[in-house]
Amino acid sequence: MYFQWYPGHMTKAKRAMQEDIRLIDVIIELVDARIPVSSKNPDIDIMAKNKPRILLLNKSDMADPAQLEAWVAYYEKKGYLALAVNSKKKNEIKKIHELIQKACREKKERDKKRGIINRPVRAMIVGIPNVGKSTFINTFAGRSCTKTGNKPGVTRGKQWIRISKQVELLDTPGILWPKFEDQTVGQHLAFIGSIKDELISGVELAVDLIVFLTQNYPGTLETHYQVSETQDPAYILEQLAKNRGCIQKAQEPDYEKAAFLMLDDFRNGRLGRITIEHPCPDV
Repeated sequence: MYFQWYPGHMTKAKRAMQEDIRLIDVIIELVDARIPVSSKNPDIDIMAKNKPRILLLNKSDMADPAQLEAWVAYYEKKGYLALAVNSKKKNEIKKIHELIQKACREKKERDKKRGIINRPVRAMIVGIPNVGKSTFINTFAGRSCTKTGNKPGVTRGKQWIRISKQVELLDTPGILWPKFEDQTVGQHLAFIGSIKDELISGVELAVDLIVFLTQNYPGTLETHYQVSETQDPAYILEQLAKNRGCIQKAQEPDYEKAAFLMLDDFRNGRLGRITIEHPCPDV
């Protein structure tokens, strides 16, 4: 299956982001903690060059704890101020204020020498579709500022949000990049729902996920769906469909419905804490 999604509004959003970055003191980038490489837009690295960077591994409650710790350490070695967060928990979001002040320490010192005091830090929040930016912003601000939804493309325009007297946040739409050089990246993005489901084959994607889970997290499918993991992946999906009542009028298994049922369970953490990408020296 070929994965690609780069609608016109993303091109426009990228141009706007390039123009706005010059006004920004610090970039806060959200990635999905389950795929910390594939969910990191390489274009942002280019646009945000020479700007202080904070990297938040969001949806940490859905990621494998051991892998999560390894990924935070990996990105810290890369020079990021990295933190694993669950954007739905206010107590975890409080740590972001400390990171922002740390990232902008030199900037604030320069401002102080120029007589500029108490100017709010201007931060830009960036990330690909469906990594939870809107939920993060609403929790960070302590009020509903943006629309949220478990599908890509909910946020379409930029907006300034006053977080406090010390921080102003510029929200931006989720954008991907024009071409995935490695189709594994596209597959991983499809797993977490960052590519529109209408553009993919749910059955093929579900079979790919079944292969990954049986190899890396054995027992997961057996526990949640009462299926035998020793069978062929297509047969496992068929049994899943029957066990969950995904049946068509002719009493045939509804593979498409069963596929998206399983994908939805994975995307929402109902299959447990699972990380698709594991850090290694050559990442």
